[in-house]
Amino acid sequence: MPRLPQPTPEELRRDPLPLRGRTALVTGASRRAGIGYAVARRLAAYGAAVYLHHHVPHDADMPWGADRVEEVVAGVRAALGDPGAPVADGPADLSDPAAPAELITRAAEALGGRIDILVANHALSGSDGTLEAVDAAMLDAHWAVDTRSVLLLVQAYARLRAGLPSGTPGGRVVMMTSGQDLGDGMPGEIAYALQKGALASVTRSLSTALAEHAVTVNTVNPGPVDTDYLTGDAYEAVAARFPAGRWGMPDDPARLVAWLATDEAAWITGQVIGSEGGFRR
Repeated sequence: MPRLPQPTPEELRRDPLPLRGRTALVTGASRRAGIGYAVARRLAAYGAAVYLHHHVPHDADMPWGADRVEEVVAGVRAALGDPGAPVADGPADLSDPAAPAELITRAAEALGGRIDILVANHALSGSDGTLEAVDAAMLDAHWAVDTRSVLLLVQAYARLRAGLPSGTPGGRVVMMTSGQDLGDGMPGEIAYALQKGALASVTRSLSTALAEHAVTVNTVNPGPVDTDYLTGDAYEAVAARFPAGRWGMPDDPARLVAWLATDEAAWITGQVIGSEGGFRR
């Protein structure tokens, strides 16, 4: 098999809009303090058209509350690197087994019939506990949202990509995990740790399954990220465990996710990649 030629000088020069012409679906992008919003803004800034998934009732039930969807969409639209790229949005309760495939269909229709980049960022907050406290309902709730829905999203995405011409570039899947296998793990969030661990474990299998569609699959561990869920002494204690003396901010993992979506990361697949800023567990 002939060796690939070395890149030309022109190819080595970074395109300021490396995702121009690409399309992306980002789930769990309903809070301006969240990772999903930061990822969507980065993808948009790189030139991609973006569809934002949100489930406002989930955030409304949390201590941090829900943002107005219109403001979230406007923030992503303001970051567009390609002014002609559309930004669309829609709700979905991904605990419903039918919702993932329906979301893929709606997003593809809004983005011109194709999804290149799938970022499965959503997760269930709360409804969890220690080994002593966890019960079947907690386990089932996290399984449905954190794991089952992600696998069904990837399945529907793969079926969509299979209908494209062979070798269509830009196919990317990025999932999110939580470092549950590092340090002391997450003994206070057994259900969440279990389901996020499943995504990390299945990354290599999914990358092999989607290779025939020219799609890479990677999972990102963002580490502790300041999404407005912790304050006071506990917040400062976590900050002190980073060499930089600060928490990760949503744009920190967003930069990694956006890079994985570009052609520069085309040779990276089947990996669980940490973006933890040297966090000491």
